[in-house]
Amino acid sequence: MRATGRTVTAVVGAALLIGCVSGPAASKGSSSGPSGSSGASESKKPSKGERVLVFSKTAGFRHDSIPEGVAAVKSLGAANGFRVDATEDAGAFSSRNLGRYDAVVFLSTTGDVLNASQQRAFEGYIKRGGGYVGIHAAADTEYDWEFYGGLAGAYFQSHPAIQPARIEVEDRAHPATSHLGESWNRTDEWYNYRSNPRDRAHVLASLDESSYTGGTMSGDHPIAWCQEYRGGRAFYTGSGHTKESYADPAFRQHLLGGIRWAVGAAEADCRPEKGYSPLFDGTAESLADWKQAGPGSFSLSDDGTLTSSGGLGMLWYADRGLGSYSLKLDWKMASASGDDNSGVFVGFPASDDPWSAVDNGYEVQIDASDAPDRTTGAVYSFQSADISKRDRALNPPGEWNTYEIRVEGERLRVWLNGVKINDFTNTDPARSLRDGHVGIQNHGAEDQVSFRDIRIKELPARTGAQGD
Repeated sequence: MRATGRTVTAVVGAALLIGCVSGPAASKGSSSGPSGSSGASESKKPSKGERVLVFSKTAGFRHDSIPEGVAAVKSLGAANGFRVDATEDAGAFSSRNLGRYDAVVFLSTTGDVLNASQQRAFEGYIKRGGGYVGIHAAADTEYDWEFYGGLAGAYFQSHPAIQPARIEVEDRAHPATSHLGESWNRTDEWYNYRSNPRDRAHVLASLDESSYTGGTMSGDHPIAWCQEYRGGRAFYTGSGHTKESYADPAFRQHLLGGIRWAVGAAEADCRPEKGYSPLFDGTAESLADWKQAGPGSFSLSDDGTLTSSGGLGMLWYADRGLGSYSLKLDWKMASASGDDNSGVFVGFPASDDPWSAVDNGYEVQIDASDAPDRTTGAVYSFQSADISKRDRALNPPGEWNTYEIRVEGERLRVWLNGVKINDFTNTDPARSLRDGHVGIQNHGAEDQVSFRDIRIKELPARTGAQGD
């Protein structure tokens, strides 16, 4: 049973100072202002001026929930600062008209809905950075158009009767799923797909086929995903068959998050992800191999989030040292100002003294308000992140971000929400990244940073510089 707000580790000691030690209408970039927490409300706003086109033409089966879907997207737009137009006229797919929009929502479209010239216009729109949001039967559309099949991610094959099912949420940092728990129970019409998109797209959520009848995807059944596709952004959700879906706050937030990401108002890592194993999966049991070094602690909440408390100290993974690996984890700052401080340590020897990590390892910093070589994405005090890339990739305080920290030999690279922002090579003979531990910092009483879903993929040992 998961603890509620319980302190999971604590060691009392002296205070320590660590880690202080004519394209689409809008550009793709994160908003720079503060934001509230990513809960189930619909209060988070994209930056002003985004415009979305909802397209719901059908040439096959027509869902009677389309009017509710159009109304829901319009309501989300009105509440969250983006304009929404709706049409069933394929003539809207001209280069000039599409250039007015930051994303196009295919709302339960079916069959062949665009002619050849309209398809070319839409392909050009995506290649110039446009956004696509596919809802439910968007996967039952344009079977003979290869570009569209790749954009949607998978084509519809069949479905059983409408019934309850359990959705396993695989990515809880993406704005479309960050408000959800580890599972999501809902009733809908559950599509089976002709292929599995996992190798091409980043899966956000999948169906537990044991929770309902009629699943045909051999236990690996993605139901929502995202991807960067040929210059643009594509988000798809298989939910949305029923009228009731569009009145469900959790589903509405799911749609809002997908739209926000597609228009570039929020950032996320949408690269395909396979082969990672959890180091911390949100349960108290998964913390058995972690130890607290120094004062302070981390508290574990019901939703599987670790939040720093007090300090200055570090929670580190003591089960084994690591040499060549990709470490991924999700993090979020608490304060609206972003004046919180934490970091991820790598490449340090086993020790109950957090200064050992400072003196022998490297810290990838989390801090919105320090000097360039000591702020978010920096290898602390050694090398600044690429600030322009970092700023474009960074979500504001209160929203989740994802780090990938890749260590190969003495090379350390950092991706923020899928964008590479730092590439550092250790040349200090007193340090080595080739074997060491990983940890997360609790910086002090005034600094609260939360972490989720810490996972790792061990890589083949390599020597010399490696490519991306």
